[in-house]
Amino acid sequence: MNTKVLTAHVPISLAEKVDQIAVRMERSRGWIVKQALSAWVDQEEERRRMTLEGMTNVESGQVIEHQSVLAWAESLSTNNPLPVPR
Repeated sequence: MNTKVLTAHVPISLAEKVDQIAVRMERSRGWIVKQALSAWVDQEEERRRMTLEGMTNVESGQVIEHQSVLAWAESLSTNNPLPVPR
């Protein structure tokens, strides 16, 4: 696999936490950073996918009225919660 070195300045407290995790997991600092960066990129890609899906739903009129969602959310703390609005 081809690789590329990335450089970032991070606060000392964050770097120390990464070092502590690396010691605890018996892994290198680079492995820890690569795992964290990979998880963050996956999360951001999923967030973008969901945002685009949501925008497509809005454009096609597939929405739930705010009042319905609000009533449902408020009912969750009661003995008789409403069904999820659809």
